[in-house]
This record gives sequence, C-alpha cells and structure tokens, in this order.
Amino acid sequence: MSTTEKLYFSIISGLQDKNIKFKDLQKLLHILGFECRVRGDHFIYSYGTLRENINIQPSGNMAKPYQVKQVRSFLQKYQIRF
Repeated sequence: MSTTEKLYFSIISGLQDKNIKFKDLQKLLHILGFECRVRGDHFIYSYGTLRENINIQPSGNMAKPYQVKQVRSFLQKYQIRF
C-alpha cells in the first residue's frame, strides 16, 4: 500500500485528523482529481462539475483538523475513492 493510500484511509477513518500535514492533504486532493485555485492563504479545491468546493488553509505545516473533517465529509458525500 502506497503512502498516498495510507493517507487516504487515515483521513477516511477519522483517527488522525490532528496529524495530517497540509502538503500531504494537498497532494491527495490533486491525485484524486481536484483542481486548485489560490486566494491569499486560502486553497480552494473544486471537483469536476460539482458546485460545492473545499476551502483549506495551512496551520503552520499541518492541516487544520476541522478542515480534514470537511474533506472527509466531501469525499464520503460524493463517494470519491482512491
């Protein structure tokens, strides 16, 4: 299992929300097919033709736990899998 797959399952499980690096979260979203645009320190990710977006910001070099939860909810809601 690759590190990206491990990261995906870590996010889906919800057990490691405080330990996700921001760059790793960005890499996963890119691999899953999300497109990114940047406004200041806000990274706004869109997926295909879906109207809903994911907006994340770094907290140092880590992802904010509540934003990891939002990413998990988005992936589950739209059944986006690795």
